[in-house]
Amino acid sequence: MGRLFGTDGVRGVANADLTAELALGLSVAAAHVLAEAGTFEGHRPTAVVGRDPRASGEFLEAAVVAGLASAGVDVLRVGVLPTPAVAYLTGVLGADIGVMLSASHNAMPDNGIKFFARGGHKLADELEDRIETVYDQHRTGAPWARPTGSGVGRVTDYTEGFERYVAHLIGVLPNRLDGLKVVLDEAHGAAAYVSPEAFARAGAEVVTIGADPDGLNINDGCGSTHLGLLQAAVVENGADFGIAHDGDADRCLAVDAQGNEIDGDQILAVLALAMRDAGQLRGNTVVGTVMSNLGFKMAMEREGIELVQTAVGDRYVLEAMKAEGYALGGEQSGHVIVLDHATTGDGTLTGLMLAARVAATGRTLAELAGVMQRLPQVLVNVPDVDKSRVSTSAELAAAVAEAERELGATGRVLLRKSGTEPLVRVMVEAADFGQAQAIAGRLADVVKSALG
Repeated sequence: MGRLFGTDGVRGVANADLTAELALGLSVAAAHVLAEAGTFEGHRPTAVVGRDPRASGEFLEAAVVAGLASAGVDVLRVGVLPTPAVAYLTGVLGADIGVMLSASHNAMPDNGIKFFARGGHKLADELEDRIETVYDQHRTGAPWARPTGSGVGRVTDYTEGFERYVAHLIGVLPNRLDGLKVVLDEAHGAAAYVSPEAFARAGAEVVTIGADPDGLNINDGCGSTHLGLLQAAVVENGADFGIAHDGDADRCLAVDAQGNEIDGDQILAVLALAMRDAGQLRGNTVVGTVMSNLGFKMAMEREGIELVQTAVGDRYVLEAMKAEGYALGGEQSGHVIVLDHATTGDGTLTGLMLAARVAATGRTLAELAGVMQRLPQVLVNVPDVDKSRVSTSAELAAAVAEAERELGATGRVLLRKSGTEPLVRVMVEAADFGQAQAIAGRLADVVKSALG
């Protein structure tokens, strides 16, 4: 059996890769592993289970709930809520485990399972590995102790989850949003009701699109991966700006009043300055990844803010933040983590904090985002090469060195091997798009010849 857990839980085509049997089995295994680890010691265990609106989430939720209850875990079923809401509720309710059913920005046929530990934090890798091992043992016939009678888990619909999460979002805002007109694209996803409610309660005038989930239309031509509808709606409605979420609302991108995209790096830059000014940017440091735009790095240097860069993936950003106690981090894709208020990326919280900065300063989003100049960035994927030699090829090293000399201080080169495919990613940034494109193409050719 290949490894089930990826960087963000278990994902696959629902009812093909991710079956009800798999969901049930993983839930039983997770309960047993956490019991072995002492998580349940001295009390009756509880789990929080939520999902996004995908049709497949209905039967997968039933399977997860059945698995947990059959293993003696009481279940609080919170229904359709964003991933960060499930993480938050897992923590605030003192639950021993949280489970979110979502495939985030993936197309509707996919789904996924993500487990949270007590406190709403991601499970450690070693616990995920152990869950896979126990799941496989059960799958191949190993017996397990099944509780009976009063020992089985009880299942309750926790309808207060929506209200508690919205109240939390409003409670951490530094100021109200009165006077702002905002368009929200909810991707027909998990935040379709939460996000508009939170923005409206905070005082904003709200226009929504992509806020009618029917179980089949999640991420369908809308949301953070398809900004066209939001850009048009912001301009058409004369809004101050727009916010776009993905299917499980753990990220957000923005659009200014003219319809221009504001990406995760720009959002991070705006929030970093806001938190610095409020004395909340611990260590005067923000955490990004190696894919953060060079313009972001230059802006932070100019503002006297340190930038720590990690491998690509919000899990690595979070690890660095927790290790050093930093308060803010994120990715270009819009995963932004404000660690004082969330244990994971939270798109609704990010959008609210961005709006709060606009309201507090009286400046437009375009003006605030102008703190950084986003340099042109070209990414070329080179398939069917020996990615294991990307860091040892002398020919490739020489080509990179030559490109770096040509770019000077206003550009950079990054070569990364894919973690899941036999390809190498070539990324080039430069002050001029044409130059970035030419150098990326040249390096891609060298990758093919040197590693092919």
